[in-house]
Amino acid sequence: MKLVKVKIKNFRCYRNEMEVNFNDLTALIGKNDAGKSTILEALEIFFNNSTVVIDKDDLNKDSLAAGELKIEISCFFSELPSRIIIDAANHTSLQDEYLVNTEGLLEIKKVFPCTAAKPKGQVFIVANHPITSNASDLLQLKRNELRTRATDLGVVSDNYNANVNSSIRQAIWQHVENLNFALTDIPVDKEDSKKLWEALEKWLPVFALFQSDRKSREDDKEITDPMKVAINEALQEVSADLLLIQQRVHDKALEVANRTLQKLQEMNPALANELKPDFKAEPKWNSIFSLTLASDRDIPINKRGSGVRRLIVLNFFRAEAERRRQTVNNPSIIYAFEEPETSQHPDHQILLVQAFKELAEAPNTQILLTTHTPSLGGLIESENLRFVTKDEHGIAIVKEGENDVLQCIARTLGVLPDPLASTIKLMVCVEGPNDIAFLKNVSPIVREIDPSLPDLNNEPSVAIIPLGGGTLKDWVNNDYLKGLGLPEYHIYDRDDPSNPPYLAAAQAVIGRGGYHYAVLTNKRETENYIHHEAINRLLGTSIVPFTDTCDVPALVAEAIHSSSESPNPWSDVQSDTKKKKISQAKKRLNYDVTPQMTADEFQAADPGNEILGWFREIKLRIN
Repeated sequence: MKLVKVKIKNFRCYRNEMEVNFNDLTALIGKNDAGKSTILEALEIFFNNSTVVIDKDDLNKDSLAAGELKIEISCFFSELPSRIIIDAANHTSLQDEYLVNTEGLLEIKKVFPCTAAKPKGQVFIVANHPITSNASDLLQLKRNELRTRATDLGVVSDNYNANVNSSIRQAIWQHVENLNFALTDIPVDKEDSKKLWEALEKWLPVFALFQSDRKSREDDKEITDPMKVAINEALQEVSADLLLIQQRVHDKALEVANRTLQKLQEMNPALANELKPDFKAEPKWNSIFSLTLASDRDIPINKRGSGVRRLIVLNFFRAEAERRRQTVNNPSIIYAFEEPETSQHPDHQILLVQAFKELAEAPNTQILLTTHTPSLGGLIESENLRFVTKDEHGIAIVKEGENDVLQCIARTLGVLPDPLASTIKLMVCVEGPNDIAFLKNVSPIVREIDPSLPDLNNEPSVAIIPLGGGTLKDWVNNDYLKGLGLPEYHIYDRDDPSNPPYLAAAQAVIGRGGYHYAVLTNKRETENYIHHEAINRLLGTSIVPFTDTCDVPALVAEAIHSSSESPNPWSDVQSDTKKKKISQAKKRLNYDVTPQMTADEFQAADPGNEILGWFREIKLRIN
């Protein structure tokens, strides 16, 4: 399942219900004490209530004064399981049980009454559920009660299986004429609602919170948490094996208990009749295993400096990015990281953000970050930024949405344009970061053919700016450079030969006159200028020569998927997963394959010297 959004009410600085939407990568950015960490800690309480444990003092003070004594944390999920197994004879789905909300999402609300020092959560599924009498409470009824309800309502017995609860419920719902749906809080504390919740808990993502606060102990959470995540993921992957072991232990132990009771029956029947075997609690597998990293020469990790400790976490994420890219059917996981820039060199911050982006592209993976540093936020695409601030009354709020958010961040955090902006003579405008990687990676190959052409990796007079899906840094620099009236050279993908989507934009740029100009690629997109032999050599594929109009990233993604161990053919891959795989292939083509092309391969892929022409036009405009 995928976390779509969270709603928080009466929790710390959030009194009124506050909503945050999440993407695969989401960064919460704002000043210190704005309420960023509160959001991540609310999620930790919802999923685990372990690293952060809820306390009655977490209740918002204004809520307390108003007599509102309940904290509410609601999470919304998409990509829901198609089938839920309650028991061996009772398979159902959330849709069949009317357990999704009006958006088709699974909405789980946890309510914490703050009347005790350590509030105990009450769990509800908030769903668009029948509210008609005799149809609203079916999930709370026992089997014999369901049978009685069906009989009383005159449901034909041939229409359901009397030994399967979900079948009886479906028959009753189909029998009742007007179900009258409404958004309802359904408690999950008894009968099949409880069983459904216990089954759903196994589908919830693993939530791993890495806090910025450091503790001076050898079991510093910055070190143990990545290893705990590794254990939890491993346990989730072998859950079927563990259930089998658990059942065998139960069976063997019950045999011993029952034999004991049989013997006791011979000596004291009254006492034997009072006793029955009962397992008080299920085993907590994650408490059995412990993993840590031993430091060199037995020096405690917590004595090595905060930068080193967090560097270990950084490389945990880098390793996870590589592993999850290559693994099929990863368990769902959410990595939440507070202030990853803390105690890190700027180069390490860039590596960390790159690892986060790669992780977010892996299936079943989401990344949540907090930062108050505009330089880090500047590396993340604007649609993934959430601005956490306080309104004129001091109430914490969260803003999202392209330019408004970027302007707020730039104004509040004091983002300044790139100092090199004063040296720039030309803006080369492309669609996205992959196009930037392509141009910079073909630049050495272009110069091998014609050394007089500019090196876009080391040319301070050229700024290459993505116009689509830009980052905060791109927006600020772009806005600043526009004010300088610099010439622009635009390179857009043709995409559709019969109806190029950027033709009008290119003509508008040309229409400005002067040194402004724009071109559309003759081929479909930049990936069509990569030689198929370089792709096969670097990615281990067997791609045959493709045409100028082929969707090369899709071809490569399908080839990589087909050569993997996945049991599903490409045609059966879900659309969202397929998009991620294509996005990964596109990135690998531009970042990994392009710089490894030989000059001969480059010229064979572009026999008309179109790319050389782009570089010549750039040279003309900066000399």
